[in-house]
Amino acid sequence: MTTRRDFVALAASAAVVWPVAAPAQPGDGMRRLGVLMSLRADDPEGQAYAAALVQGLGALKWHDGDNLRIDWRWALGDPVLVERYATELAASETEVLVAFSTTSVEALRRRTSTIPIVFVVVTDPVGQGLVQSLARPGGNVTGFSSYDPPMAGKWLEMLTQIAPPVARVGVLFNPVTAPYAGLMLHAIKDAAASLSVTVRAVPFRDDAEIEVIMAGLASEERGGLLVLQDASAIAHRNTIVALAARHRLPAVYPYRFITALGGLMSYGSEYIDLFRRAAAYVDRILKGAKPGELPVENPTKFELVINLKTAKALGITIPSSLLAGADEVIE
Repeated sequence: MTTRRDFVALAASAAVVWPVAAPAQPGDGMRRLGVLMSLRADDPEGQAYAAALVQGLGALKWHDGDNLRIDWRWALGDPVLVERYATELAASETEVLVAFSTTSVEALRRRTSTIPIVFVVVTDPVGQGLVQSLARPGGNVTGFSSYDPPMAGKWLEMLTQIAPPVARVGVLFNPVTAPYAGLMLHAIKDAAASLSVTVRAVPFRDDAEIEVIMAGLASEERGGLLVLQDASAIAHRNTIVALAARHRLPAVYPYRFITALGGLMSYGSEYIDLFRRAAAYVDRILKGAKPGELPVENPTKFELVINLKTAKALGITIPSSLLAGADEVIE
């Protein structure tokens, strides 16, 4: 079985595999896939996701440069580039599009209603109007959601279980790259009522705003941070982790790799698994399936990761009950 570390190693050793592909020549016999990623091409996490998609396709006998041409676009977390690359891909001869993040799928959807789009890592696709229903999406869009509503309560509960517990939580996101934030905030505030936690949104757009936000949260008694699923959070992860450490601010993240980087705790879906599963939908569509008849699938694999080294540095105690449920403890 291929582990997450295998994917990261594969991506690191084969980073040159993911440039923008040269246009295929008509009549070359290859099928065409376009991929719009909301990350930098040299981002290790993005490389791991790309490796999972490519490996999943390979297991289904689709090989880039053999019977399939993959046209990659890496948008660096920049909404302007997302729009530009969506235009390029929609105007190309691609037969299927894979979109990473809500902003990517929305940009592609505005430009084509005929090319099938398989999204990966989208929050509440029905609530955002991307599909008609999970069972029968309709139209040209389907894919894999990365968010399950109970996750909101889990994030907050983790912050209230530590000692000292957190009582005031800032929810960090970029409104440009996380247009779904309101949907998640609603679920988070519902959970907060039963946990005696005060929650407020703390939107950001750049590193300078993150620093102001962190300093403000740290000045509050029993302040804490919850980072939403957001391509901008991935792009700014080094700043977020460094400032949380500097201000001794307890924080929960939706990504394992941020906890490995030095974040305190994380709970979220396994993105590599979602990209691997997306390959099966690409395969079915290339073989004639209609995207509107392929059900949107919710995440099935979740990871709870705790960094005890960071907890010690922050003077925080993690209860044994939380540690017992962790998939990974970093010491």
